Amino acid sequence: MKKIVFSLLIIFNALSFYYSQGRTKIKDLELPKITKQDNEVVRHLGYTLSYNEKHEQANWVAYVLTAAKVVKTVKRSNHFCIDEAVSSGSATEDDYKNSGYDRGHLAPAGDMEWNEQAMEESFYYSNMSPQVPAFNRGIWKHLEELVRQWAKENQTIYIVTGPVLKGDLSTIGPDNVSVPHYYYKVILDYTEPELKGIGFIIPNASSQKPLQDYAVTIDSVEKVTGIDFFSALPDQQERTIEKNLCIACWSWTSTTN
Repeated sequence: MKKIVFSLLIIFNALSFYYSQGRTKIKDLELPKITKQDNEVVRHLGYTLSYNEKHEQANWVAYVLTAAKVVKTVKRSNHFCIDEAVSSGSATEDDYKNSGYDRGHLAPAGDMEWNEQAMEESFYYSNMSPQVPAFNRGIWKHLEELVRQWAKENQTIYIVTGPVLKGDLSTIGPDNVSVPHYYYKVILDYTEPELKGIGFIIPNASSQKPLQDYAVTIDSVEKVTGIDFFSALPDQQERTIEKNLCIACWSWTSTTN
């Protein structure tokens, strides 16, 4: 009897440890559910992307950002280049040249300052999208800085970013790169004690509004994009996290550049 009790105790302790640790160790937790619209999924060191050949940009980019990765160890690259890993061919410099739009990062270079290769790969054209300069250098940059602050405060966060590739979109360049009307970002904090998520949908335009005005539930972003985010979560947790929006659960003053 003692052996049975002892064995059960070992199993209980092992399961308790597994579940307490597993919440931050679900494999590929940052990746959305892969569907037919994900023409080609490409993995780089710092992020994974789903490339949309029709629109010549990513449907989404996904990555994990930790407090350790926010510590700057390499300089910004600024070397924009074709992504040779995209089999159909990515957009090129000619697509953006004299277009009036910025080559806007989806996975920010500022989130890749922890590794030289990750920094270089953040400048692939597969990670770019045509952004209005005042948007890219304004409210979008502010959100990126705030997300880095959240990584410091929450230790580990899971991020998915992309353009909303719907509606009647104009194009630029010889490869007809679509110009999105909106961009989205969803963030998951899956570290105890406070599990939470938040989404943003922001127009590709200049804005002086506070970021809180663009905050929405992750469910709302899913409805707009058709993308199933954080599908690796246990079903009940996914439903709870993605339907709730707690503005007060996040800080809104960035001290990270």
